[in-house]
Amino acid sequence: MGGGAVGTLVAAQKALRKHRMPFGAEVLGDGGVRFRLWAPGAQRVSLLLEHRELAMRPGESGWYEVTEKARPGALYRYRIDGGQDVPDPASRFQPRDADGPSEVIDPHAFEWRDEAWRGRPWQEAVIYELHVGTFSSQGTYRGVVSKLPYLRDLGVTAIELMPLSDFAGRRNWGYDGVLPYAPDSSYGRPEELKALVQAAHQAGLMVFLDVVYNHFGPKGNLLGLYAPQFFTDRHHTPWGAAIDFALDPVRRYFIHNALYWLEEYRFDGLRFDAVHAIIDDSPRHILDDIAAAVHARDPDRHVHLVLENDANQARFLAVGKYDAQWNDDSHHAYHVLATGESDGYYVSYADAPAKHLARCLAEGFAYQGELSAFSREPRGEPSRHLPPGAFVDFMQNHDQIGNRAHGERLASLADEGRLKVLSAILLLAPSPPLLFMGEEWGCHQPFLFFCDFDGELGEAVRSGRREEFTRFAAFADPRARARIPDPLSEQTFKRSVLRWKDARGSPGRAWLAHYKALLEIRRTQIAPRRFAPGRYRMFGERAFEVAWDNADGQLRLLASFAESPLELEAAPRGRPLWGNANGRRLDPWTASWWLA
Repeated sequence: MGGGAVGTLVAAQKALRKHRMPFGAEVLGDGGVRFRLWAPGAQRVSLLLEHRELAMRPGESGWYEVTEKARPGALYRYRIDGGQDVPDPASRFQPRDADGPSEVIDPHAFEWRDEAWRGRPWQEAVIYELHVGTFSSQGTYRGVVSKLPYLRDLGVTAIELMPLSDFAGRRNWGYDGVLPYAPDSSYGRPEELKALVQAAHQAGLMVFLDVVYNHFGPKGNLLGLYAPQFFTDRHHTPWGAAIDFALDPVRRYFIHNALYWLEEYRFDGLRFDAVHAIIDDSPRHILDDIAAAVHARDPDRHVHLVLENDANQARFLAVGKYDAQWNDDSHHAYHVLATGESDGYYVSYADAPAKHLARCLAEGFAYQGELSAFSREPRGEPSRHLPPGAFVDFMQNHDQIGNRAHGERLASLADEGRLKVLSAILLLAPSPPLLFMGEEWGCHQPFLFFCDFDGELGEAVRSGRREEFTRFAAFADPRARARIPDPLSEQTFKRSVLRWKDARGSPGRAWLAHYKALLEIRRTQIAPRRFAPGRYRMFGERAFEVAWDNADGQLRLLASFAESPLELEAAPRGRPLWGNANGRRLDPWTASWWLA
């Protein structure tokens, strides 16, 4: 090993020592491994290490611990009360699936060569969401690495990986994870994931990870056998038992998980799934503690935290807390404008989709405490004081495509010309945009919901998937529901694997040229500027103007989704960036951007 490699390894080891996990298997410097488990519901716990069984020393508050000689790669389990064998809930790797043995991983072993990388500022973020298993034909981390030059040339600055936490079976969206510290073995080994992060950094790309702290998956979560205190009956989630964040070991389990991904794997940020389903009765919310712990680490490194929060709680968005939130309101407005759909939650946007979009662009949320026609309850908090960077906008993502019965993308639902106008609004607005894999070439391929459960659970998932659409008029007929793709079928998964040859066809190349041109304008004209919250005004019900001030001028958008032309009193000041340069006239389904 050369001197440079030694220096890199030493630096990596120093960085990791800042964060010592209180859980799981920790490789020590003397060849030993400390194994530690919180099992307050067990009378005794033993460690099964390779072919040995070792009693673990009970400590205070339900902790068990033992230190033993072991090498990286060794397999182990915990035996509870002489009976049930369980994986480590803080396992770093499960080579034989979620119910198999855990593997001892030395986090210091990978030789990082990206010491100069400090990340990128949030204002440069153009996010590309992808599912590792369906993004490439390989379905692996290496498959993603092979596409990094393409993503860099496209103009994105960050890739966001859908959840990687180990799940039961061979394929899953990732939201059924049961071992939050173990990247699923179906995509490759931990060192291959680190190699992906490093290669992305070398290409100038940030890497974000989607994490799920609101529930565990329905199969493979064995915490209830030895730590039933992990869960509470005081609250409920749509996906299973609610987690009791009032307990210190539970809080630390998730705080350290966030630090683990950011430090051991050097992710540049985390996206927290459905935090509205995290109910915390503590004096200080677990989200505040996670943010504080993350920001107390390396202050010279750009690390970004993003929420998904259906409650539109603006209180979490601030400097030193969370950079941004996925803005479902903007998506729903885009979708209704593009498709005219008004079923389900789209009913809350169907009355005035253009106005909802204008408010999102200018003020963040469309719903800031107003009554939702879908839930029939007030929704959201005031957000007009927040900068545009606090809201991640998108026209498509895994949820909004995959939660449709047939997984249709917008390219299969809406007119191409209208989509190109809407995409020009998305990609040039000051809020950071998010693309879903394949969107940039006008992909028509579905992205379907898939998983790999068997037995009664598999049947429950299959029937539940079809029954959830009974509230939609198009699926009132049982025969229509029977045509919904089977989420357990391998063919459903294969239909979702991207066909990259489509990007090379004539329609794909035209879409790519459109996206690249817009992202280049964004890179040179939008990203270098910091914009204040915007202001909007409507021209009737289907056209609007939005303006954002910055230190050296103003960015202005004129957009019309009306069926007839509109004449304006005056043209906007400044030079045109994109679209119809006639600022005195708004033609049907046009948008124009101006920079003064």
